[in-house]
Amino acid sequence: MTVLKQDAALDRIVAPAARVEVLVEGLASAEGPVWIAEEKCLLFSEVGLKPVGGDFKPVHHGRRYKWDPASRRSSVVHEPTNMTNGMTRDPQGRLLMCEYASRRVTRLEPDGSITVVASEYRGLRLSGPNDIVAKSDGSIYFTDTGGVQAGLDIDYSAVFRVSADLRSINLVARDFQLVNGLAFSPDESILYINDSQGVYAHPDTFKSQGTIRAYDVRPSGMLANSRLFCELRGSESGMPDGMKTDVEGNVYCTGPGGVWIMNAAGKHLGTILTDVRHNVNNTTNMAWGGEDWKTLFITTSSSLLSIRLQIAGVPVLCC
Repeated sequence: MTVLKQDAALDRIVAPAARVEVLVEGLASAEGPVWIAEEKCLLFSEVGLKPVGGDFKPVHHGRRYKWDPASRRSSVVHEPTNMTNGMTRDPQGRLLMCEYASRRVTRLEPDGSITVVASEYRGLRLSGPNDIVAKSDGSIYFTDTGGVQAGLDIDYSAVFRVSADLRSINLVARDFQLVNGLAFSPDESILYINDSQGVYAHPDTFKSQGTIRAYDVRPSGMLANSRLFCELRGSESGMPDGMKTDVEGNVYCTGPGGVWIMNAAGKHLGTILTDVRHNVNNTTNMAWGGEDWKTLFITTSSSLLSIRLQIAGVPVLCC
């Protein structure tokens, strides 16, 4: 698997000889990768969905894996996980998780206990928490797909912010068709949020009409000045889902064919191809890792991949 270059500027980010490496295969919807620097390992989710007859069906209630670069092996460290999707860490190093099946956001404490970060908004239960980021001040932002499951209280796609002390939750952005991934700019002044819009060209191919929007982050933590950052359209299957930024402000987002790379102005520089050719095996998420934060780990519906890059990603630091 190689890289499809759209602009010569991509050579600064991805060496021409760089290749995608397959680390783990046979997974049931891999998601939520996060690098644990002090343990030099990667955690990632297996949501527990597998393609059946052109759709995804649950096969278990979720697992959390650890991938060890020293042994190059993966192992299950926790199950079930309530079909956890996105994960990240807070400034204290605690694991934050979007539990899709239980419709809540949780935090794993050092003693192994679970704290509920959010489960409702103004008395309405969340729909399906999907992706999550933590700001350096300890506040937490997460996406809720909304309306995907029938009969839920919250039937709109939205982004929520939870204060660092967990005492307040605010709706900070909505009016998405299917809100999905989110990521801060390196200085946390901008929050990028994507929308997984699209249509089925035929049963095996989801043709993306997705977008990324950029929002200014106010000192209060609320968002302002929504504007279009980039449209992700292409003939290959795939849609906006997980998203990250690097230290220079470039934006990485899953999309048609693999992982799209945009500069800070929203120009598409190229795509890291992941050999995903049909709807039942989309590219789902990514995370920076390695001791220099220059390894990009990529999850798909069935695998964990990696590629070495030349610019470090924004690290998930703690403690």
